[in-house]
Amino acid sequence: MKIANETKIGILTAFAITCLILGYNFLRGNDVFSNSRDFYTIYDRVEGLTASKPVLVNGFQIGRVKKMELTPDHKVKAIFDITSNLQIPKNTIARITSTDLLGGKAVVFVLGDSKEMAHEGDQFVPDVEQSITETLSPIKDKAAVVMIKVDSMLSSINNILNPEFQRNINKSMNSIAHSLKNVEAVSGNLNSQMDRLGIIMKNIEAITANFKNNNQRINNIMANLDKVTDQVAKANLQETLLNASKSLANVNSILAKIQNGEGTLGLLLNDKGLYDNLNKSAADLDKLMIDLKENPKRYVRFSVFGGGKDKKPSE
Repeated sequence: MKIANETKIGILTAFAITCLILGYNFLRGNDVFSNSRDFYTIYDRVEGLTASKPVLVNGFQIGRVKKMELTPDHKVKAIFDITSNLQIPKNTIARITSTDLLGGKAVVFVLGDSKEMAHEGDQFVPDVEQSITETLSPIKDKAAVVMIKVDSMLSSINNILNPEFQRNINKSMNSIAHSLKNVEAVSGNLNSQMDRLGIIMKNIEAITANFKNNNQRINNIMANLDKVTDQVAKANLQETLLNASKSLANVNSILAKIQNGEGTLGLLLNDKGLYDNLNKSAADLDKLMIDLKENPKRYVRFSVFGGGKDKKPSE
């Protein structure tokens, strides 16, 4: 059977149109040969969401935004083409979120906890996540206020930091450096003293340990010393008291005799005439000795030849 050229051209044209439609849908993310379900959500604003944007669950794509249309009350109806067989709870939230810093958008399904599952054509709860710009807007405002304050503070610092003030700061820093050197020197001396103190403490610990180890011996020595001291004290004290009593009795007897005029000392103390005579004799003896020294020839004569007779001393 012979096919006319017009028929061939028609068949080829139909095939090309079919391929074009299938290719266009494929490029838009539509899987023509798969079973899909449609759901929708009505948003007050979509923040730049467009058709063909992915629909995600925990970062995994389960579908796409099929189309968007404006409702009579100026809201936006977004229809989702879900190609996954995932069972979606009826109270799931369809949240518009940003995927990157360049403003890319996607719809994230936050699965609800309802036991009733959504059927094709059901509506999900709408939600719009704040954009990065809106999130950073308060921070930007605060940063602007902070920058104004920092600028004012820097201006004040520039006014304060005049050359004279800088010189004073340099002097202060030099003084601080000198003080720190002194502190380091003192710290070195203190460390040396602490080392010495550590040695002393070790010696004290050694002495204490020796005392502790010889505590019983020291106790025995002290006990013996106490016994000896007690014995000596008891013996000597009794004898000393007896001797002292005897000595006091003798002294009292001697003093009584002296007071009664007995003996030489008693007579001297009690007889004034004898005392005066003794003083007079001592004075005459003193005069005699003086005259003897001054005139020895008056009392002693020497003869060289020894032949002469002694003569009376001249008066």
